[in-house]
Amino acid sequence: MADYVLISNGEEDHAPLAATPKPPRVASLDVFRGLCVLLMMVVDYGGSIVPAIAHSQSTGLHLADFVMPFFLFIAGVSLALVYKRVSNRVEATWKAVFRAVKLFLLGVLLQGGYFHGVASLTFGVDIERIRWFGILQRIAIGYLVAALCEIWLSRRTSSELGCAIFLLSAIYSGLLYGLYVPDWEFKASTPTYLTPSNDSHVYVVKCSMRGDLGPGCNSAGMIDRYIVGVDHLYSKPVYRNLKECNMSTGGRIPESSPSWCHTPFDPEGILSTLTAAVTCIIGLQYGHILAHIQDHKGRLNIWSLFSVSIYLLITSASAGMTFCALYLLIDVYGYRCITFVLEWMGIHSLSIFIIVTSNLAVIAIQGFYWTHPENNIVHWIITPFVHK
Repeated sequence: MADYVLISNGEEDHAPLAATPKPPRVASLDVFRGLCVLLMMVVDYGGSIVPAIAHSQSTGLHLADFVMPFFLFIAGVSLALVYKRVSNRVEATWKAVFRAVKLFLLGVLLQGGYFHGVASLTFGVDIERIRWFGILQRIAIGYLVAALCEIWLSRRTSSELGCAIFLLSAIYSGLLYGLYVPDWEFKASTPTYLTPSNDSHVYVVKCSMRGDLGPGCNSAGMIDRYIVGVDHLYSKPVYRNLKECNMSTGGRIPESSPSWCHTPFDPEGILSTLTAAVTCIIGLQYGHILAHIQDHKGRLNIWSLFSVSIYLLITSASAGMTFCALYLLIDVYGYRCITFVLEWMGIHSLSIFIIVTSNLAVIAIQGFYWTHPENNIVHWIITPFVHK
C-alpha cells in the first residue's frame, strides 16, 4: 500500500498481512497529484509571463499559492491508506522517519543552491550558504507529523486529529502574533544594486514591533534567522517584486529601496511548517473516510460537509473540494480516459519534480544549438520572459 505515499510509489509494504492482496489504486488521487505537478510547472514557467498566477507578493491568494497546500493535502490522504492497519508502531515510525529524511535530503539537493538555474550549466553550492528548507523539505516534515499522529494516536478519531490541528494552529498563531521582533541587521556580501564583488554591506531593518505580517518584520523570518541563520535562507523572496523595492529589469534593487528589500526570507521556513502539518492532518481525515467508508455516496457526503466546515482554511477546503470533484468524475463515473495524462504524471510525480526543479530537461535541450550556443530553444523562448 506504500504506492499511495506522496510523491513516490515505492515497493515498501507497511501492511502487516503480507498475504492480503494489494487494493487497486485510487485513480482520482493520482490524477489530483498529477494536476498539482502540472500547476507547479505552469506557475513556475508562466508566472513571469502572467504575474497574476505567480505567488502573491505579500498578501492575497494567487493560483501558485494553492500548489503547496494541495501537495500536503494529498500526502495526508495517502497516509491514511498506507497506515490503515499498523501492527508494530515502532517499526512503522522508523519507516516514516526514514522516508521523511530521504525526502528532506532530496529537497536540500534540489533547492539548496546546488543547481544554478536554466541560464547556467554550472552547479555546486557553498556549504556555509546552503538553503536548508524548500518544497520537499516542507512536505517531508508535514508528512512525518501526520504519520506520527496516525501511528500513535490511540483511536485516530476526528476529535483527536482536531485537537492536534488546534494545538498546532494555536502554537503558530501565538508565535506569529506574540513574538516581539527587534531591529536587526543583515550583512550582504554584495549589495543587490551592484555587480558581484568581494565587498560587504550592512542593512539595518527597523522593526521593534510584534504581530507584523509584512516583509522584514514578521516573527516567522526572525525565527528562521535565529535558528537556521540568515545565510541559509532563500535569497530571492517574491516580495522583492513589490513596487516599494523598485527592482530593475536586471533583477537589481536600488540603494534607495527599503532595507528589507535586500534581505533574504524563506517562504518554506520553520514557523509556516506548522500550518503545513495542519494541512496534512486535514488530508489524513479525508483519507480515513476513503479507507473506512465503502460506498461512494457516503464518502462524497462526508467530504462535502467537511470541506464546507473548514472553508475558513481556504486552501485546505479548496483541496478537499477538488478531490471530491475528481473522485466523482473518475472513480464514480469512470471518466478515467480523459485524465490519463494527469494520472501518469501523478504516478511519476517525484521524477517529474526532480527533472523540473533541477532544470535537467531544460539544460539538456539547451545543449542543442545552431552555430552558436545562444541559438537554442531555451534562449529563444524562456530567457526573454525571465529577463523581461
